[in-house]
Amino acid sequence: MESDALFTLGEPAGAPSAPTGSGGVDGFTAVGEDSPLPVRMRPATIDELIGQDHLLAPGAPLRQLVGGAAPMSVILWGPPGSGKTTIAHLVARATDRRFVAMSALSAGVKDVRAVIDTARRQRRAGGPQTVLFIDEVHRFSKTQQDSLLAAVEDRTVTLLAATTENPYFSVISPLLSRCVLLTLQPLDDDAVRGLLRRAVADERGLRGALTLATDAEDHLVRLAGGDVRKALTALEAAAATATALGAGRIDLTTAEQAVDVAAVRYDRDGDAHYDVTSAFIKSMRGSDVDAALHWLARMLVAGEDARFIARRMVIFASEDVGMADPTALSVATAAAHAVEYVGLPEVQLNLAQAVIHLATAPKSNSATTAIGAAIADVRAGRGGSVPRGLRDAHYSGARGLGHGAGYRYPHDDPRGVVTQQYAPDDLAGTDYYQPSGHGAERSVATRLPLLRRIVRGLPAPPAREHPAPAAVNGRQPTEPGHVSGADEGGNDAVGEGHQ
Repeated sequence: MESDALFTLGEPAGAPSAPTGSGGVDGFTAVGEDSPLPVRMRPATIDELIGQDHLLAPGAPLRQLVGGAAPMSVILWGPPGSGKTTIAHLVARATDRRFVAMSALSAGVKDVRAVIDTARRQRRAGGPQTVLFIDEVHRFSKTQQDSLLAAVEDRTVTLLAATTENPYFSVISPLLSRCVLLTLQPLDDDAVRGLLRRAVADERGLRGALTLATDAEDHLVRLAGGDVRKALTALEAAAATATALGAGRIDLTTAEQAVDVAAVRYDRDGDAHYDVTSAFIKSMRGSDVDAALHWLARMLVAGEDARFIARRMVIFASEDVGMADPTALSVATAAAHAVEYVGLPEVQLNLAQAVIHLATAPKSNSATTAIGAAIADVRAGRGGSVPRGLRDAHYSGARGLGHGAGYRYPHDDPRGVVTQQYAPDDLAGTDYYQPSGHGAERSVATRLPLLRRIVRGLPAPPAREHPAPAAVNGRQPTEPGHVSGADEGGNDAVGEGHQ
């Protein structure tokens, strides 16, 4: 079967067979003239490994692993095409240890235990140490990973595991603690470009039979997105097209015809899902509308569930925009409804409109911090009984218990606000909501202190001398108690919308 990196797992010529029913065999498939270009171009030595300079320093764990200087177990974590299985191949070739390769996609606990039992017998008989390579180790269940613990602990086997998923999420902690974690980075454009040029000229590759135009090379590098296997596969397809046309040069047109479109690196169940979603949210929060639209497009092209995208936007509308633009929640909710009502592909227009609105809207996290502070108090045990005047008084006998006694009906006051305790005794006077000065919330920030002052029965600030207000359109300002804000004499007033 196809492995995650540059070559397939399989049985090489003359290699002993693995235990019956195992998901893998000792070693790797032998390389032939008809092997895919990425397989033929795999590094023969560790010095040919490109793009992982941070792991290749003298004495670094990776060099020790390849050279067999230390029997350490290692987990290789990196994106597709970064060289994880390449490193496993180098380990298999560069040491005198017995090497067994299997894929977690097809192997089970029985297969793992068979390898471990064989390794234990050989170790007791004075035979070579066993290196067990497991590709896609994140596919193993917790039980399957548990089956490795004892053998890794006492070094019955040296584990070499490869994963594209974050091992802190996908590998159990006991196994992770017994291994050295090496993180491989996606190859940068220069590294991919260098490997393409090597493949064009190398005897293992195209042997100089064709040349690669600069613009075609740029196209292949861009399509690769850091995945060297993808770049070499595209090069091989373009070379086949050029050869079929009798051309001695791979130009841009040939490269575009050979590779129609770049596959988007995005695993809906893996790291990329969480990373792209995080970038999407943070771009909207940072008001970078263009970046937000890119991440939206990335998710849509990769086939992300549009309902998931819409749900995140509805949350964002309150979490990060909130009262600075109260219409944001309506826009996001409408986009979520459009997902169900319209569906893809047309709903991408509705989602894009909502993203533009959310990214360009003024931002406030006051709703987020307010409910967070209130929940923290509740969990800390603060908040006593419901004040007697606020208790339910509609049923027979409630009045006799004093429920509703003293309650003041706000609509009976011309301002629409009255002095009254609404919070439990031990939280009276607590401020949870702290409005920002952004967007529509600016007017709330002006009105809120006045509301709190009236509700809590606090005195008005000292009066300040000022000139008489001028008439507006021939009319004097509205009477105190009916203006938006407080007059300069300190009279409390709230807007008409609160009456």
